[in-house]
Amino acid sequence: MAERRFCIGYALAPKKQQSFIQDSLVSLAASRGIDLVRIDTDRPLLDQGPFDCILHKYYGESWRKQLVEFRVKNPNALILDSPDSIGRLHNRISMLQVVSELKIDNANESFGIPKQIVIYDKETLFDRQAWEGLKFPVIAKPLVADGSAKSHKMALVFNHDCLNKLKPPIVLQEFVNHGGIIFKVYVVGQYVKCVKRKSLPDEPEAKLGNVEGLLSFSQVSNLTPREKINDKFYKMMQLDDTEMPPLSFVTDIARGLRRSLNLNLFNFDVIRDSKIGTRYLIIDINYFPGYAKMPGYEKVLTDFFCDLAQNKDPMKKNPDTQEGEDKIGSDRQLPVQTADQETRKIAIDEDDGGQSVNKEMKEETPVRD
Repeated sequence: MAERRFCIGYALAPKKQQSFIQDSLVSLAASRGIDLVRIDTDRPLLDQGPFDCILHKYYGESWRKQLVEFRVKNPNALILDSPDSIGRLHNRISMLQVVSELKIDNANESFGIPKQIVIYDKETLFDRQAWEGLKFPVIAKPLVADGSAKSHKMALVFNHDCLNKLKPPIVLQEFVNHGGIIFKVYVVGQYVKCVKRKSLPDEPEAKLGNVEGLLSFSQVSNLTPREKINDKFYKMMQLDDTEMPPLSFVTDIARGLRRSLNLNLFNFDVIRDSKIGTRYLIIDINYFPGYAKMPGYEKVLTDFFCDLAQNKDPMKKNPDTQEGEDKIGSDRQLPVQTADQETRKIAIDEDDGGQSVNKEMKEETPVRD
């Protein structure tokens, strides 16, 4: 009798499918008994399959309903990942709340998030009191982080005069000098990979190339030549000479986030404070990132799929089961906050960069990326 194969159905937007589902990944997975099969999102999910696992980055109430129906009919199947858990990352305030709640024992390094506030209207934007404790320059980011092009449009703001160019709702995050280097940490189940990328230059260099007081850009780690502020700075920067964060430290953070966020497939962006070389700040968390940019991603993902098939992953069970800590996630699940569940009051903690949040909940709006 032929060995039973493990079938993973994937539901991805066309752009994500094109970048992730490479022939090299499909072939390697197939050679190890894993079949990757495209889910037709225009057809009911229950009419397709059978699937041992659903891999998805696809949003909307209709899709969410189909996943619930699929779980009822297929209680032993895996869903990567829970829509509720993914939804937490669609809001740039709720995504970082969990960071300040992580408890990691490390005597040499510390971590946190930059000071930040959320602005919902122009009146608050120009209210100096709302800025108490937050210093320029700041990075302005859209509150919604759903993977769309609009959600990636950011700006480095140097003074109050440029605030009228911003469109709330936005998150204002204090810019911290970090040597022009950002560390991107990829998480695939238990696997953790940290890579370094060029980022925004430190404040003095940034000001030299920007006389208008505001610099627009798309992604901190992927500036285009037109967006680069000071070419001289980038030419002088030696990326290879930059020391990586301790792998054990980064891995502890990654695994803590995985348990608390109840997610298996994500990455987070980390910078190292230039003033305190042992302090690291997490500035962003993204679900199902561009894994194809990660060296050897085919083997990493295939190993993960094989672990799922062989029940080796300690978080292998579905997020909606409550069978101890061996489910995807953990029993300690933080309140989920979607992109439209607004945060009205942010109290900045000047000691550790954390914040307390007073939430007002709104109905979720479906999003596709």
